[in-house]
Amino acid sequence: MKWIVTIGRLLFLALFMYLIITGNMMVWLALFAVSLIIAIFFGRLFCGYVCPMNTVMLPFEWLSKKLNIQSQRAPKWLEKGWLPWVSLGLSVALMLISKKLWHINLPILFIWLAIAIIVTLRYKPYLFHNQICPFGALQKTFGRFAKLSKRVDPATCIGCKKCEEVCPSNAIIVDVDDEKAAIFKELCHQCINCSNVCPTSAIEYSSGKE
Repeated sequence: MKWIVTIGRLLFLALFMYLIITGNMMVWLALFAVSLIIAIFFGRLFCGYVCPMNTVMLPFEWLSKKLNIQSQRAPKWLEKGWLPWVSLGLSVALMLISKKLWHINLPILFIWLAIAIIVTLRYKPYLFHNQICPFGALQKTFGRFAKLSKRVDPATCIGCKKCEEVCPSNAIIVDVDDEKAAIFKELCHQCINCSNVCPTSAIEYSSGKE
């Protein structure tokens, strides 16, 4: 399953590169727009399996850990939550201005790809996913209404925190009182990291409330 997911991510990354290089950025943006509708029903599948930024962040996160340069502390001012929306507004404005004034298609997606790599070399992936990425802000908004999402069965959860440790988007929190994990679907990328490490198979992709 892991190899299938990896191959799928690489194929979408190749598609992204092809569309941007050939000047078809609008096709990719249309795909992203469709993914927002999908998020309402199936969660943030785009972030977990399609997003090129997430795909390139994975090896750079590994490199950051190997070089021991990954910081455990995130800048406090990022917790306010306004930066993704400012980033989104600036991205749209720059695209429109560059097209109108300079008659060029600003490679804004390539720019964000580079930013994602730089941030991941220093901080844990969730920082970019939750507190910087402009596209993540939209996915989070639509994803909070997801009908299907990764969920935890409290009856079988043992509170081992293994799922919490491997979650790339910091979407899983183990309650300190009842020692049961909970998944915030607006943050969850619907990846398989948590399911793979759960010793009691307490996590499944389903509908309903936890």
